[in-house]
Amino acid sequence: MAFYQRDGIFSVTKSGIHWRYGEEQVIIDAWSEHAVRIRATINAEYQSQLWALEEDYTAKKQGTVQDGAGIVENGRIKAVIDKQGTIRVFNSWSGQLLLEEIVSPRAYADYGRQYLRKGGERFKASVHFLTPEDERFYGLGQHQHGYLNQKGISIALEQKNTEVAVPFLVSSRGYGFLWNNPAVGRVDLLRDRTSWYAERTQVIDYVVFAADQPSELLEMYADSTGHTPMMPDYGAGFWQCKLRYQTQEELLAVAREHKRRGLPMSVIVADFFHWTRMGEWKFDEQAWPDPDAMIKELKELGIELMVSVWPAVNPNSEHFSVMKDRQMLVDTERGIPALLDFEDTGSDRVVQFHYYDPSSEDACDLVWSAVKKHYYDKGISIFWLDACEPETRPFHPDNMRIQLGNMEEVGCIYPMLIHKLFYRGMSNAGQERILNLTRSAWAGSQRFGAALWSGDIDSTFEALRKQVPAGLNVSMSGIPWWTTDIGGFFGGNTQDPQFRELMVRWFQYALFCPIFRLHGFRDSWNFKEGGPNEVWSFGERAYQIISRLLHLREHLKPYIMEQMECAHATGLPPMRPLFVDFPEDTDAWKVEDQFLFGPDILVAPVLHAGAEKRKVYLPAGPRWRWAWSEGQQYRGGQIVEVDAPLEVIPVFIKEGSQVVFPGDNV
Repeated sequence: MAFYQRDGIFSVTKSGIHWRYGEEQVIIDAWSEHAVRIRATINAEYQSQLWALEEDYTAKKQGTVQDGAGIVENGRIKAVIDKQGTIRVFNSWSGQLLLEEIVSPRAYADYGRQYLRKGGERFKASVHFLTPEDERFYGLGQHQHGYLNQKGISIALEQKNTEVAVPFLVSSRGYGFLWNNPAVGRVDLLRDRTSWYAERTQVIDYVVFAADQPSELLEMYADSTGHTPMMPDYGAGFWQCKLRYQTQEELLAVAREHKRRGLPMSVIVADFFHWTRMGEWKFDEQAWPDPDAMIKELKELGIELMVSVWPAVNPNSEHFSVMKDRQMLVDTERGIPALLDFEDTGSDRVVQFHYYDPSSEDACDLVWSAVKKHYYDKGISIFWLDACEPETRPFHPDNMRIQLGNMEEVGCIYPMLIHKLFYRGMSNAGQERILNLTRSAWAGSQRFGAALWSGDIDSTFEALRKQVPAGLNVSMSGIPWWTTDIGGFFGGNTQDPQFRELMVRWFQYALFCPIFRLHGFRDSWNFKEGGPNEVWSFGERAYQIISRLLHLREHLKPYIMEQMECAHATGLPPMRPLFVDFPEDTDAWKVEDQFLFGPDILVAPVLHAGAEKRKVYLPAGPRWRWAWSEGQQYRGGQIVEVDAPLEVIPVFIKEGSQVVFPGDNV
């Protein structure tokens, strides 16, 4: 039987190795200090885009050819490509094999890289690696499957409400992998192999980082894709929000009542429909007659106002004609370019909305000019960038086009372009600490001050349980700022004892999230109204517990801001899985329903209705102190069962920490 054989041609470059066989070429470059960037294409020229990467960190480390293989060695990483084009990546210090492309000499289609032409220079691409069954994978953005270790799961690389594609993963084998491609696709983390797919692209592009510790991988990733800014002080406080406050007076009444009760609040939100029309980005004067006076009063109360800003544009809005004529809107390849049916202010019927194109400089200039005039110049310095996937019905990315390209090829980067638009505008206006809330993100969004929240989830204990691994995987994706709608978004009867229990347990969990934010759609299915969702809305017992949690968050703010400074400097997220700090503890890698909040606080939220006890794993090494009383200490490396009545969330403090909690349980 004849075997299929191909022998490529090597060229040594100043930064690595170039390999070519037929129409395929592969470029392996040394990247930064302990990484390699690998690109492959079947085009005559390979596309050179930074995409998620902040700068070009190509290192001048010439490759070599030895024993019929091209070799690129850079610090602790070594990439080897043989004459047949098969790529293997090693930790050069330990010699451990990190990644190995699947290869079969029997047919071209069985090689680790596969291509399918889709017209012109575009093709569908995939890369396939052999992986051991016991390898664990973390990161990849935010998903609602409920698992921390994502081995065995297929994950769509596309942006949708509650599902966020950040194509960076951390492996238990000691490497980080960035799929540097904004195309719609998927990654299959199967028992024996890992496969990455791009539905439409011009180049395969990925970066592999090697390190001994997960924390080092997160720092390398931040160095390559950008560090998050330093969080403004108000970001660490309590954020108040509900489906929507319909008027200026309604919003102010809630802020005043918070202060009358002596309750902390840092941010309050004017959600959707506060505007005239979508795409005009200004207050409706009938419901919000004096925004300047409102913002002034809120600032005197120590509260920042955040406003919701959508990328949707109403065809009846004042800017629509200009945006359409100057090609500032997302276009369609077929059919009319209306992408979302939704309600709007000033309309008694559903409107067919368009979206602005954030890859258009003209669109960015127009949007920021309107936002700056009507919001920023009035004193609003934090924005809620909602529905920025963009949300469309139906979801057909191949039918959408922006100036950057067809959305099947570049669609995953759309939300990051919006983050960049606002970050650039705010930075140019002189603001240094920039934070904006967003429903979607991509690799590198953190450098533009993006704080991700988990989208429109259900108000159930099942949804609460899923948020714990979802948030931890976001933290392992290089995005340190994350939050949920406390209590979930959809549903929730404020008079229901079961929902009140859920609210308390969710508040306890959110207390130790990077952002502490209440939101939800309560007691009503009228999207233009929305029921009560203030901390006093859930009964007296719940209120007493929640009010203590608000004060505890204030008590912890110095510690929280220390963690935010660490995230800014090193990329280490404040909320993280146990194994990040205890990588040598094999049992720590298995824990999916606990987390560390900074290096000193271990949190084990109560995630089941009616539960009044909780089993907690304490990582090996230090001793751990029960947070709510003096003297109770436990050795690490064991599971303990603790009492957890409704007033108590199990929290432990690491031995030697200076963190002190108030004595009363919360």
